[in-house]
Amino acid sequence: MSSASTFHTAIVPAAGLGTRFLPTTKAVPKELLPVVDTPGIERIAAEVAEAGANRMIIVANADKAALADYFRPQPALEATLAERAKFDLLAKVRRAPDLIEVVAAEQPEPLGLGHAVGCAEGQLGPEDDAVAVLLPDDLVLPVGVLNRMAQVRAEYGGSVLCAFDIPREQISPFGVFDVEETAEPDVKQVKGMVEKPAPEDAPSTFAAAGRYLLDRAIFDALRRITPGAGGELQLTDAVALLIKEGHPVHIVVHQGSRHDLGNPGDFLKASLDFALDHPDYGPALRAWLRERLG
Repeated sequence: MSSASTFHTAIVPAAGLGTRFLPTTKAVPKELLPVVDTPGIERIAAEVAEAGANRMIIVANADKAALADYFRPQPALEATLAERAKFDLLAKVRRAPDLIEVVAAEQPEPLGLGHAVGCAEGQLGPEDDAVAVLLPDDLVLPVGVLNRMAQVRAEYGGSVLCAFDIPREQISPFGVFDVEETAEPDVKQVKGMVEKPAPEDAPSTFAAAGRYLLDRAIFDALRRITPGAGGELQLTDAVALLIKEGHPVHIVVHQGSRHDLGNPGDFLKASLDFALDHPDYGPALRAWLRERLG
């Protein structure tokens, strides 16, 4: 485990129906759709493992058992690949089970992100004084922001969230932080948060990304909030309650990019981005794109 890590367990809420990817998601969870040759959920697991955690809780409904199954060994398939000397494929098949321990927690009905996170509480141990939460639709690049978030928690305590600095005219689709400066340029103290403000009403240009490092106090706060937008329990409402009660909350402003795997258009952009950097597919794809785009 990395020396900076202040958490052992990550929670990945994955109970969404994937309606924007229908009809594929009638049978396949969208988190298993491959970004080039690696499912999005495996990329999330690799990020969690790289940050030093050793356990990942996937919160989903009973129809998405395939997500946890993906991280279990497949002895028959592995034996067949070994017998046929397909060792490159064997390494790929073994990659996910070797990454991290994965357990499942059920969210019987979709009652919001806060509710999904709360459904994982029963899987936590006494050593889990903080947990990471990663939204599987968000790929945050370059990988490594969880390490920085862990450093900030070790220094300031409390909870730490990831943010991007977004041009004000593009801020409306996001949750936006009201912040105060700290001595570190990439760290801000959070005073509050506004969901999807008009550009002129946004308290800053720092928008939430799908990475959280939350003190265990979040579960007590989740039990005390009431349903918000859409009748759902919102994670941001629980964070706001902690701030109101004096719990320190900071953001790390990540210098990088993000991909939203939650809709087909952005999923294609992510696939192209990763494919262009892939040693096997990148050169030919780059040449084809030049020809295709004229």
